[in-house]
Amino acid sequence: MNKKVGFDSGVVVVQPIAHGLTKKLSEQDGLYTLFLNGIKNGKPVSEHQIIDCIQRAINPYENYADYLANAENPDLRFVISNTTEAGIAYRKEDLLGDAPQNSYPGKLTALLYRRYQFFKGASDKGLIVLPCELIDRNGDTLKKIILQYAIDWKLGRDFIRWINEDNIICNTLVDRIVPGYPKDKIEGITKQLGYRDNLIVEGEQFHLWVIEAPEEVKGEFPAEQCGLNVVFTDNMEPYRTRKVRILNGAHTAMVPVGYLYGIEKVRESLEDKVVGTFIKKAIFNEICPTLDLPETELVQFSNEVLDRFRNPYLEHALLSISLNSVSKYKTRVLPSVLEYIKRKHALPKCLLFSLAALIAFYKGERNGELIELADDQGVLDFFKSIWSGADGSKESTGRIVYAVLSNSDFWARDLTRIDGLQNEVISALDLIINKGIKMAILNT
Repeated sequence: MNKKVGFDSGVVVVQPIAHGLTKKLSEQDGLYTLFLNGIKNGKPVSEHQIIDCIQRAINPYENYADYLANAENPDLRFVISNTTEAGIAYRKEDLLGDAPQNSYPGKLTALLYRRYQFFKGASDKGLIVLPCELIDRNGDTLKKIILQYAIDWKLGRDFIRWINEDNIICNTLVDRIVPGYPKDKIEGITKQLGYRDNLIVEGEQFHLWVIEAPEEVKGEFPAEQCGLNVVFTDNMEPYRTRKVRILNGAHTAMVPVGYLYGIEKVRESLEDKVVGTFIKKAIFNEICPTLDLPETELVQFSNEVLDRFRNPYLEHALLSISLNSVSKYKTRVLPSVLEYIKRKHALPKCLLFSLAALIAFYKGERNGELIELADDQGVLDFFKSIWSGADGSKESTGRIVYAVLSNSDFWARDLTRIDGLQNEVISALDLIINKGIKMAILNT
Protein backbone atom coordinates (compact mmCIF):
# COMPACT_ATOMS: atom_id res chain seq x y z
CA MET A 1 0.00 0.00 0.00
CA ASN A 2 2.92 2.35 0.68
CA LYS A 3 4.54 1.63 -2.67
CA LYS A 4 1.44 1.49 -4.87
CA VAL A 5 -1.00 4.05 -3.47
CA GLY A 6 1.07 6.26 -1.16
CA PHE A 7 -0.41 4.94 2.10
CA ASP A 8 2.65 6.45 3.82
CA SER A 9 2.46 4.37 6.99
CA GLY A 10 4.87 2.53 9.22
CA VAL A 11 4.51 -0.41 11.58
CA VAL A 12 5.39 -0.85 15.24
CA VAL A 13 5.72 -4.53 16.06
CA VAL A 14 4.72 -5.56 19.59
CA GLN A 15 5.80 -8.96 20.90
CA PRO A 16 2.71 -10.61 22.45
CA ILE A 17 4.54 -13.19 24.59
CA ALA A 18 7.64 -13.14 26.77
CA HIS A 19 9.81 -15.03 24.29
CA GLY A 20 9.86 -13.67 20.76
CA LEU A 21 11.87 -12.17 17.93
CA THR A 22 11.78 -8.43 18.56
CA LYS A 23 15.47 -8.39 19.52
CA LYS A 24 16.49 -10.05 16.25
CA LEU A 25 14.13 -7.76 14.35
CA SER A 26 15.72 -4.69 15.94
CA GLU A 27 19.20 -6.01 15.15
CA GLN A 28 18.14 -6.15 11.48
CA ASP A 29 16.73 -2.58 11.61
CA GLY A 30 13.20 -3.95 11.14
CA LEU A 31 14.10 -5.54 7.81
CA TYR A 32 13.43 -9.12 6.72
CA THR A 33 13.06 -11.06 3.49
CA LEU A 34 9.75 -12.57 2.41
CA PHE A 35 9.75 -15.50 -0.04
CA LEU A 36 6.47 -16.33 -1.78
CA ASN A 37 6.47 -19.74 -3.43
CA GLY A 38 3.64 -21.40 -5.30
CA ILE A 39 1.37 -21.29 -8.33
CA LYS A 40 0.79 -17.84 -9.83
CA ASN A 41 -1.28 -17.46 -12.99
CA GLY A 42 -1.05 -21.21 -13.51
CA LYS A 43 2.76 -21.41 -13.26
CA PRO A 44 5.13 -22.23 -10.37
CA VAL A 45 6.74 -19.03 -9.13
CA SER A 46 9.30 -18.29 -6.42
CA GLU A 47 9.93 -14.62 -5.70
CA HIS A 48 11.18 -12.55 -2.80
CA GLN A 49 11.25 -9.00 -1.50
CA ILE A 50 12.65 -7.13 1.49
CA ILE A 51 9.97 -5.90 3.88
CA ASP A 52 10.96 -2.39 4.98
CA CYS A 53 7.89 -0.80 6.62
CA ILE A 54 8.69 -1.74 10.24
CA GLN A 55 9.87 1.26 12.24
CA ARG A 56 10.30 -0.25 15.70
CA ALA A 57 9.94 -3.53 17.56
CA ILE A 58 8.88 -3.50 21.21
CA ASN A 59 9.02 -6.21 23.84
CA PRO A 60 6.41 -5.09 26.41
CA TYR A 61 7.84 -7.57 28.93
CA GLU A 62 11.02 -5.49 28.95
CA ASN A 63 9.74 -2.04 27.93
CA TYR A 64 6.12 -1.77 28.99
CA ALA A 65 6.27 2.03 29.17
CA ASP A 66 7.39 2.15 25.52
CA TYR A 67 4.45 -0.06 24.62
CA LEU A 68 1.88 2.13 26.38
CA ALA A 69 3.43 5.26 24.88
CA ASN A 70 2.08 4.15 21.50
CA ALA A 71 -1.38 5.05 22.80
CA GLU A 72 -0.33 8.71 22.86
CA ASN A 73 0.61 8.79 19.17
CA PRO A 74 -2.14 10.79 17.39
CA ASP A 75 -1.33 9.05 14.09
CA LEU A 76 -1.95 5.54 15.43
CA ARG A 77 -5.00 4.16 13.63
CA PHE A 78 -4.79 0.39 13.10
CA VAL A 79 -4.06 -2.51 15.45
CA ILE A 80 -3.45 -5.79 13.62
CA SER A 81 -2.88 -8.94 15.64
CA ASN A 82 -1.92 -12.55 15.04
CA THR A 83 -1.46 -14.10 18.46
CA THR A 84 -2.65 -17.63 17.40
CA GLU A 85 -6.04 -19.13 18.21
CA ALA A 86 -5.09 -19.27 21.89
CA GLY A 87 -4.25 -15.56 21.99
CA ILE A 88 -7.77 -14.13 22.18
CA ALA A 89 -8.59 -15.38 25.64
CA TYR A 90 -9.98 -13.87 28.84
CA ARG A 91 -7.71 -14.25 31.84
CA LYS A 92 -9.41 -13.07 35.00
CA GLU A 93 -6.10 -12.60 36.80
CA ASP A 94 -5.02 -9.80 34.40
CA LEU A 95 -5.05 -6.37 36.07
CA LEU A 96 -4.76 -2.85 34.69
CA GLY A 97 -1.66 -2.29 36.82
CA ASP A 98 0.21 -5.29 35.41
CA ALA A 99 3.26 -4.48 33.32
CA PRO A 100 2.34 -6.16 31.07
CA GLN A 101 -0.91 -8.07 31.29
CA ASN A 102 -0.58 -11.73 30.39
CA SER A 103 -3.24 -11.89 27.68
CA TYR A 104 -3.35 -10.03 24.38
CA PRO A 105 -6.86 -8.64 25.07
CA GLY A 106 -5.58 -7.43 28.45
CA LYS A 107 -2.64 -5.62 26.85
CA LEU A 108 -4.92 -4.10 24.22
CA THR A 109 -7.45 -2.91 26.80
CA ALA A 110 -4.68 -1.17 28.74
CA LEU A 111 -3.48 0.53 25.55
CA LEU A 112 -7.00 1.64 24.66
CA TYR A 113 -7.62 3.02 28.16
CA ARG A 114 -4.35 5.00 28.07
CA ARG A 115 -5.40 6.43 24.70
CA TYR A 116 -8.86 7.28 26.01
CA GLN A 117 -7.35 9.10 28.98
CA PHE A 118 -4.62 10.91 27.03
CA PHE A 119 -6.98 12.27 24.38
CA LYS A 120 -9.79 12.87 26.89
CA GLY A 121 -12.18 10.51 25.12
CA ALA A 122 -11.91 12.26 21.73
CA SER A 123 -14.13 10.47 19.24
CA ASP A 124 -11.61 10.85 16.40
CA LYS A 125 -8.89 9.01 18.34
CA GLY A 126 -10.56 5.61 18.32
CA LEU A 127 -8.75 2.73 16.61
CA ILE A 128 -9.57 0.19 13.91
CA VAL A 129 -8.68 -3.28 15.20
CA LEU A 130 -8.11 -6.13 12.73
CA PRO A 131 -7.52 -9.43 14.56
CA CYS A 132 -6.21 -12.25 12.35
CA GLU A 133 -6.50 -15.11 14.83
CA LEU A 134 -8.29 -18.10 13.27
CA ILE A 135 -11.30 -18.31 15.54
CA ASP A 136 -14.90 -17.77 14.51
CA ARG A 137 -16.02 -14.13 14.84
CA ASN A 138 -12.60 -13.12 16.16
CA GLY A 139 -13.45 -9.42 16.42
CA ASP A 140 -16.68 -10.02 18.33
CA THR A 141 -14.82 -12.29 20.76
CA LEU A 142 -12.00 -9.79 21.25
CA LYS A 143 -14.42 -6.92 21.86
CA LYS A 144 -16.41 -8.94 24.37
CA ILE A 145 -13.23 -9.61 26.39
CA ILE A 146 -12.16 -5.95 26.22
CA LEU A 147 -15.54 -4.88 27.60
CA GLN A 148 -15.26 -7.50 30.34
CA TYR A 149 -11.89 -6.06 31.40
CA ALA A 150 -13.45 -2.58 31.36
CA ILE A 151 -15.98 -3.85 33.91
CA ASP A 152 -13.42 -5.83 35.94
CA TRP A 153 -11.06 -2.88 36.13
CA LYS A 154 -13.85 -0.35 36.79
CA LEU A 155 -12.82 1.85 33.87
CA GLY A 156 -16.18 3.62 33.75
CA ARG A 157 -19.22 3.89 31.52
CA ASP A 158 -17.72 6.65 29.39
CA PHE A 159 -14.79 4.42 28.42
CA ILE A 160 -17.18 1.59 27.54
CA ARG A 161 -19.21 4.03 25.41
CA TRP A 162 -15.99 5.18 23.69
CA ILE A 163 -15.08 1.56 22.89
CA ASN A 164 -18.54 0.86 21.50
CA GLU A 165 -19.02 4.07 19.52
CA ASP A 166 -15.57 5.32 18.50
CA ASN A 167 -13.54 2.16 17.92
CA ILE A 168 -14.11 -0.41 15.18
CA ILE A 169 -13.18 -4.01 16.01
CA CYS A 170 -13.63 -6.11 12.89
CA ASN A 171 -14.26 -9.77 12.28
CA THR A 172 -11.80 -11.16 9.75
CA LEU A 173 -10.87 -14.36 7.96
CA VAL A 174 -7.26 -14.92 6.90
CA ASP A 175 -6.18 -17.66 4.52
CA ARG A 176 -2.53 -18.21 3.62
CA ILE A 177 -0.15 -21.08 4.30
CA VAL A 178 3.02 -19.72 5.92
CA PRO A 179 5.60 -22.44 6.68
CA GLY A 180 7.84 -19.76 8.21
CA TYR A 181 11.63 -19.87 8.47
CA PRO A 182 12.98 -22.28 5.79
CA LYS A 183 15.65 -23.89 7.95
CA ASP A 184 16.07 -26.94 5.70
CA LYS A 185 17.18 -24.83 2.74
CA ILE A 186 18.58 -21.73 4.42
CA GLU A 187 22.15 -22.18 3.19
CA GLY A 188 21.05 -22.28 -0.44
CA ILE A 189 18.81 -19.26 0.08
CA THR A 190 21.62 -17.31 1.76
CA LYS A 191 23.90 -18.06 -1.17
CA GLN A 192 21.19 -16.98 -3.60
CA LEU A 193 20.54 -13.71 -1.74
CA GLY A 194 24.16 -12.85 -1.06
CA TYR A 195 23.37 -11.84 2.52
CA ARG A 196 22.34 -13.57 5.74
CA ASP A 197 18.85 -12.92 7.09
CA ASN A 198 17.92 -14.60 10.38
CA LEU A 199 14.24 -13.77 9.92
CA ILE A 200 13.44 -15.02 6.41
CA VAL A 201 9.78 -15.97 6.09
CA GLU A 202 8.38 -18.33 3.48
CA GLY A 203 4.74 -18.31 2.41
CA GLU A 204 2.59 -19.47 -0.46
CA GLN A 205 1.57 -17.18 -3.31
CA PHE A 206 -2.13 -17.40 -2.51
CA HIS A 207 -3.56 -14.94 0.01
CA LEU A 208 -7.03 -13.94 1.12
CA TRP A 209 -8.10 -11.53 3.83
CA VAL A 210 -11.84 -11.03 4.35
CA ILE A 211 -12.69 -8.05 6.57
CA GLU A 212 -16.21 -7.52 7.90
CA ALA A 213 -16.29 -3.78 8.45
CA PRO A 214 -18.18 -0.53 7.86
CA GLU A 215 -17.60 1.14 4.50
CA GLU A 216 -15.25 3.78 5.96
CA VAL A 217 -12.66 1.13 6.86
CA LYS A 218 -12.36 0.17 3.19
CA GLY A 219 -11.71 3.82 2.42
CA GLU A 220 -8.97 4.14 5.03
CA PHE A 221 -7.24 0.82 4.30
CA PRO A 222 -6.58 0.82 0.53
CA ALA A 223 -5.65 -2.84 0.11
CA GLU A 224 -8.07 -3.51 -2.74
CA GLN A 225 -6.65 -0.60 -4.73
CA CYS A 226 -3.28 -2.40 -4.76
CA GLY A 227 -4.67 -5.54 -6.33
CA LEU A 228 -4.41 -7.46 -3.07
CA ASN A 229 -6.93 -10.23 -2.46
CA VAL A 230 -8.55 -8.35 0.42
CA VAL A 231 -12.35 -8.43 0.50
CA PHE A 232 -14.39 -5.91 2.49
CA THR A 233 -17.91 -7.05 3.29
CA ASP A 234 -20.78 -6.48 5.70
CA ASN A 235 -21.15 -10.26 6.16
CA MET A 236 -18.13 -12.54 6.16
CA GLU A 237 -20.06 -15.76 6.83
CA PRO A 238 -20.41 -16.74 3.15
CA TYR A 239 -16.62 -16.42 2.76
CA ARG A 240 -15.94 -18.44 5.87
CA THR A 241 -18.38 -21.08 4.69
CA ARG A 242 -16.74 -21.05 1.25
CA LYS A 243 -13.30 -21.69 2.72
CA VAL A 244 -14.45 -24.45 5.09
CA ARG A 245 -16.59 -26.19 2.46
CA ILE A 246 -14.26 -25.90 -0.55
CA LEU A 247 -10.69 -25.86 0.77
CA ASN A 248 -11.08 -27.82 4.00
CA GLY A 249 -13.91 -29.95 2.61
CA ALA A 250 -11.91 -30.94 -0.46
CA HIS A 251 -8.93 -31.80 1.75
CA THR A 252 -11.08 -34.05 3.92
CA ALA A 253 -12.83 -35.70 0.96
CA MET A 254 -9.49 -36.28 -0.74
CA VAL A 255 -7.65 -38.00 2.11
CA PRO A 256 -9.27 -41.47 2.21
CA VAL A 257 -9.78 -41.64 -1.56
CA GLY A 258 -6.22 -40.65 -2.45
CA TYR A 259 -4.55 -42.66 0.29
CA LEU A 260 -6.42 -45.88 -0.44
CA TYR A 261 -5.59 -45.34 -4.11
CA GLY A 262 -1.91 -45.48 -3.15
CA ILE A 263 -1.06 -41.78 -3.13
CA GLU A 264 0.87 -40.14 -0.30
CA LYS A 265 0.74 -36.37 -0.97
CA VAL A 266 -1.89 -33.75 -1.73
CA ARG A 267 -0.06 -32.55 -4.84
CA GLU A 268 0.17 -36.09 -6.23
CA SER A 269 -3.58 -36.50 -5.72
CA LEU A 270 -4.32 -33.55 -7.99
CA GLU A 271 -1.77 -34.65 -10.58
CA ASP A 272 -3.22 -38.17 -10.82
CA LYS A 273 -5.81 -38.32 -13.62
CA VAL A 274 -8.28 -40.55 -11.77
CA VAL A 275 -8.12 -39.00 -8.28
CA GLY A 276 -7.63 -35.47 -9.63
CA THR A 277 -10.77 -35.75 -11.76
CA PHE A 278 -12.70 -37.09 -8.78
CA ILE A 279 -11.69 -34.15 -6.57
CA LYS A 280 -12.59 -31.61 -9.25
CA LYS A 281 -16.02 -33.19 -9.71
CA ALA A 282 -16.59 -33.08 -5.95
CA ILE A 283 -15.68 -29.40 -5.77
CA PHE A 284 -17.32 -27.98 -8.89
CA ASN A 285 -20.34 -30.28 -9.21
CA GLU A 286 -21.26 -30.94 -5.58
CA ILE A 287 -19.76 -28.36 -3.21
CA CYS A 288 -19.98 -25.11 -5.17
CA PRO A 289 -23.71 -25.50 -5.97
CA THR A 290 -24.46 -25.48 -2.22
CA LEU A 291 -22.92 -22.03 -1.60
CA ASP A 292 -24.58 -18.61 -1.77
CA LEU A 293 -21.93 -16.60 -3.60
CA PRO A 294 -21.66 -15.59 -7.29
CA GLU A 295 -20.61 -18.51 -9.47
CA THR A 296 -17.64 -16.58 -10.86
CA GLU A 297 -16.28 -16.05 -7.33
CA LEU A 298 -16.76 -19.72 -6.44
CA VAL A 299 -15.04 -20.91 -9.63
CA GLN A 300 -12.11 -18.52 -9.12
CA PHE A 301 -11.68 -19.53 -5.49
CA SER A 302 -11.92 -23.24 -6.37
CA ASN A 303 -9.27 -22.92 -9.08
CA GLU A 304 -7.03 -21.08 -6.63
CA VAL A 305 -7.53 -23.91 -4.11
CA LEU A 306 -6.52 -26.46 -6.76
CA ASP A 307 -3.41 -24.41 -7.56
CA ARG A 308 -2.56 -24.41 -3.86
CA PHE A 309 -2.98 -28.18 -3.71
CA ARG A 310 -0.58 -28.45 -6.67
CA ASN A 311 2.05 -26.20 -5.09
CA PRO A 312 5.41 -27.83 -5.95
CA TYR A 313 7.13 -26.02 -3.08
CA LEU A 314 4.89 -27.44 -0.34
CA GLU A 315 4.63 -31.21 0.21
CA HIS A 316 1.51 -31.93 2.28
CA ALA A 317 1.13 -35.57 3.35
CA LEU A 318 -2.38 -37.02 3.21
CA LEU A 319 -1.83 -38.89 6.46
CA SER A 320 -0.83 -35.66 8.23
CA ILE A 321 -4.26 -34.18 7.48
CA SER A 322 -6.17 -37.40 8.26
CA LEU A 323 -6.23 -36.57 11.99
CA ASN A 324 -9.79 -36.77 13.36
CA SER A 325 -11.23 -37.37 9.91
CA VAL A 326 -14.65 -38.37 11.25
CA SER A 327 -15.23 -35.05 13.00
CA LYS A 328 -13.69 -33.22 10.04
CA TYR A 329 -16.15 -34.91 7.68
CA LYS A 330 -18.99 -33.83 9.96
CA THR A 331 -17.99 -30.14 9.99
CA ARG A 332 -16.41 -29.74 6.55
CA VAL A 333 -18.20 -32.13 4.18
CA LEU A 334 -21.52 -33.22 5.67
CA PRO A 335 -23.02 -29.68 5.47
CA SER A 336 -22.39 -29.77 1.70
CA VAL A 337 -24.01 -33.21 1.47
CA LEU A 338 -27.12 -32.07 3.30
CA GLU A 339 -27.41 -28.78 1.43
CA TYR A 340 -26.94 -30.52 -1.93
CA ILE A 341 -29.76 -32.94 -1.13
CA LYS A 342 -31.96 -30.05 -0.03
CA ARG A 343 -31.36 -27.99 -3.16
CA LYS A 344 -31.01 -30.67 -5.84
CA HIS A 345 -33.31 -33.40 -4.48
CA ALA A 346 -30.52 -35.82 -5.41
CA LEU A 347 -27.51 -37.44 -3.76
CA PRO A 348 -23.96 -36.01 -4.14
CA LYS A 349 -22.22 -39.16 -5.36
CA CYS A 350 -18.62 -37.98 -5.00
CA LEU A 351 -19.02 -36.70 -1.44
CA LEU A 352 -20.84 -39.89 -0.40
CA PHE A 353 -18.18 -41.99 -2.13
CA SER A 354 -15.66 -40.15 0.03
CA LEU A 355 -17.68 -41.16 3.08
CA ALA A 356 -17.57 -44.79 1.94
CA ALA A 357 -13.80 -44.45 1.41
CA LEU A 358 -13.52 -42.95 4.90
CA ILE A 359 -15.22 -46.02 6.35
CA ALA A 360 -12.81 -48.23 4.39
CA PHE A 361 -9.87 -46.07 5.51
CA TYR A 362 -10.82 -46.64 9.16
CA LYS A 363 -10.47 -50.37 8.65
CA GLY A 364 -6.84 -49.45 9.19
CA GLU A 365 -5.13 -51.18 6.31
CA ARG A 366 -4.12 -50.51 2.72
CA ASN A 367 -3.10 -53.44 0.53
CA GLY A 368 -2.24 -55.51 3.60
CA GLU A 369 -0.23 -52.71 5.27
CA LEU A 370 -1.41 -51.03 8.48
CA ILE A 371 -2.57 -47.40 8.30
CA GLU A 372 -1.49 -45.21 11.21
CA LEU A 373 -4.95 -43.96 12.14
CA ALA A 374 -5.11 -40.86 14.33
CA ASP A 375 -8.40 -40.16 16.10
CA ASP A 376 -10.09 -40.30 19.48
CA GLN A 377 -9.72 -43.74 21.01
CA GLY A 378 -13.49 -44.16 21.12
CA VAL A 379 -13.69 -43.63 17.36
CA LEU A 380 -10.88 -46.09 16.71
CA ASP A 381 -12.45 -48.71 18.99
CA PHE A 382 -15.79 -48.29 17.23
CA PHE A 383 -14.34 -48.96 13.79
CA LYS A 384 -12.23 -51.84 15.04
CA SER A 385 -15.37 -53.44 16.42
CA ILE A 386 -17.54 -53.06 13.32
CA TRP A 387 -14.79 -54.19 10.94
CA SER A 388 -13.93 -57.28 13.02
CA GLY A 389 -16.82 -59.33 11.58
CA ALA A 390 -16.50 -58.20 7.96
CA ASP A 391 -16.39 -60.97 5.34
CA GLY A 392 -16.70 -58.95 2.12
CA SER A 393 -20.34 -59.86 1.54
CA LYS A 394 -22.92 -57.21 0.70
CA GLU A 395 -24.71 -58.09 3.95
CA SER A 396 -21.70 -57.44 6.19
CA THR A 397 -20.91 -54.25 4.27
CA GLY A 398 -24.49 -53.13 4.89
CA ARG A 399 -24.14 -53.78 8.61
CA ILE A 400 -20.92 -51.74 8.73
CA VAL A 401 -22.46 -48.82 6.86
CA TYR A 402 -25.59 -48.87 9.01
CA ALA A 403 -23.51 -48.82 12.20
CA VAL A 404 -21.54 -45.79 10.99
CA LEU A 405 -24.41 -43.78 9.53
CA SER A 406 -26.72 -44.34 12.50
CA ASN A 407 -24.05 -43.28 15.01
CA SER A 408 -25.46 -39.93 16.11
CA ASP A 409 -22.37 -39.34 18.25
CA PHE A 410 -20.48 -38.92 14.97
CA TRP A 411 -22.98 -36.86 12.99
CA ALA A 412 -25.39 -35.36 15.59
CA ARG A 413 -28.15 -37.09 13.62
CA ASP A 414 -29.08 -40.48 12.15
CA LEU A 415 -27.97 -40.40 8.51
CA THR A 416 -29.82 -43.62 7.69
CA ARG A 417 -33.05 -41.60 7.83
CA ILE A 418 -32.05 -39.67 4.68
CA ASP A 419 -33.74 -41.33 1.72
CA GLY A 420 -31.30 -43.31 -0.44
CA LEU A 421 -28.13 -42.22 1.37
CA GLN A 422 -27.48 -45.53 3.12
CA ASN A 423 -27.82 -47.57 -0.09
CA GLU A 424 -25.51 -45.17 -1.96
CA VAL A 425 -22.76 -45.57 0.65
CA ILE A 426 -23.24 -49.36 0.78
CA SER A 427 -22.86 -49.63 -3.01
CA ALA A 428 -19.72 -47.47 -2.98
CA LEU A 429 -18.11 -49.36 -0.09
CA ASP A 430 -18.97 -52.71 -1.70
CA LEU A 431 -17.22 -51.60 -4.89
CA ILE A 432 -14.15 -50.46 -2.95
CA ILE A 433 -13.93 -53.80 -1.10
CA ASN A 434 -14.58 -56.12 -4.02
CA LYS A 435 -13.44 -54.22 -7.14
CA GLY A 436 -10.70 -52.02 -5.72
CA ILE A 437 -10.53 -48.28 -5.19
CA LYS A 438 -9.61 -47.36 -8.78
CA MET A 439 -12.54 -49.22 -10.35
CA ALA A 440 -14.82 -47.85 -7.66
CA ILE A 441 -13.79 -44.25 -8.39
CA LEU A 442 -14.28 -44.73 -12.13
CA ASN A 443 -17.81 -45.97 -11.47
CA THR A 444 -18.71 -42.87 -9.44
